[in-house]
Amino acid sequence: MGSGKIRLLGELNTPPGANGVILFAHGSGSGRLSPRNNQVANRFNQAGFSTLLVDLLTEKEAAKDEFTMEYRFDVQLLGSRLTLAADWLRGRSKLPFGYYGASTGASAALIAAAEKPELVTAIVSRGGRPDLAGPSLPNVKAPTLLIVGGLDYEVLEMNRSAQRQMRATTELKIVNGATHLFEERGKLEEVAKLSIEWFKKYLK
Repeated sequence: MGSGKIRLLGELNTPPGANGVILFAHGSGSGRLSPRNNQVANRFNQAGFSTLLVDLLTEKEAAKDEFTMEYRFDVQLLGSRLTLAADWLRGRSKLPFGYYGASTGASAALIAAAEKPELVTAIVSRGGRPDLAGPSLPNVKAPTLLIVGGLDYEVLEMNRSAQRQMRATTELKIVNGATHLFEERGKLEEVAKLSIEWFKKYLK
């Protein structure tokens, strides 16, 4: 997918009878092959949602970022790439769709949602950095679920602060006993369940 010289790699999975599609925005240094995001995407597919996991950096940028880390925190760039992927997806699917963002990918999702609110109907942030979306927060119109690990203290406060700035329907769910990456047993599954409930409610 892409526009002009920008070409992004992605994987689209569409189960039979899908009733919505979820576009993943990966966190810093991650991509479409992320084991955690693929685990969640599989649960989304089982729940009847299509999923699009896409690398928001080109192959050349990703290779450079491995050494310089200059792109992974450029949330404005990542947000524009997510919008590019959303436009590509809208040209091929009329299903309602949402954004699922992790870490810095969550801020990219919020920036993209504020830029083109007509494209997205629901957002889930997992261990996100919504604070990096800054002035975009009040302009997000899609219902947004913020999921944070109970032991991820600093990020939890960032999410509470961001929630106060948002005008859209917003909920903050705390997964007790989980750290930033939700690596503890059963915690990522809990994230998937909360996300599916949110998308089933608002992805219309």
